[in-house]
Amino acid sequence: MKHKHLQKEPVTTALLLAAGIGSRLHPLSQNAPKCLTIVSGVSILERLVSNLSQHGFKRLVVVTGYLENCIKDFLGTQIGDIAIEYIFSPLYKTTNNIYSLWMAREIINEPFLLLESDLVFDKSLLKNMLYPNRIAVAKKQPWMNGTYVTINQSQRVKSFFVGNPPTLGMIQYKTVNIYSISLSSWHCIVKKLDQHISDGKINDYYETIFMEMIAAGSLSFETVSFDSKPWYEIDTIEDLAKAEKLFSSYNHTTT
Repeated sequence: MKHKHLQKEPVTTALLLAAGIGSRLHPLSQNAPKCLTIVSGVSILERLVSNLSQHGFKRLVVVTGYLENCIKDFLGTQIGDIAIEYIFSPLYKTTNNIYSLWMAREIINEPFLLLESDLVFDKSLLKNMLYPNRIAVAKKQPWMNGTYVTINQSQRVKSFFVGNPPTLGMIQYKTVNIYSISLSSWHCIVKKLDQHISDGKINDYYETIFMEMIAAGSLSFETVSFDSKPWYEIDTIEDLAKAEKLFSSYNHTTT
């Protein structure tokens, strides 16, 4: 049986959400956005863009907010073969990532990779995320928090939870906050985004929408394990210290 991804083109557009203030990384985030934080000698943003470049991406759309000029000055409008565009979110102080994702509804009209700007990961982990309707996951560890999923026998997301999941007697997986989204899925997601924004739910997380759509059967993700190589989500100074230690031996292979 042929794998489905062999019948599809890999995604070459990425959407990076980088509007947040990063208050939990203060004082490091006082004068620069969180994505410019240095981890093992390389900024989060530089590592992300390098990873995208090495996997053939051609377009990067960045949703900015807090200290947006720092990001624009760092990236410019072109790096290698990647054309870079920006969307400024003026309500970045009072909104959450659901609003940042909604801001991209008109500028993106193709399959794309959705990433958060606080992630560091080994470059090889992106290889299996290049085809639509996939979600990066890792087995739940004590340091992890945020959103979780359970997985069925077909390695697809069965249930999606925001916050502490109930005990279901099933292995729980942490979402790594990287998603590959098909155009048809994106159109459905945008409709739900429009509903939430019009209802004033601008401070929600977009994962709430994914949770609702998966429960309703209108969204499906194949899981991609990130357990084989290092990755880390950096929200706090403590996270940064742990990521530094984790990536100290990977500095040359991930840049």
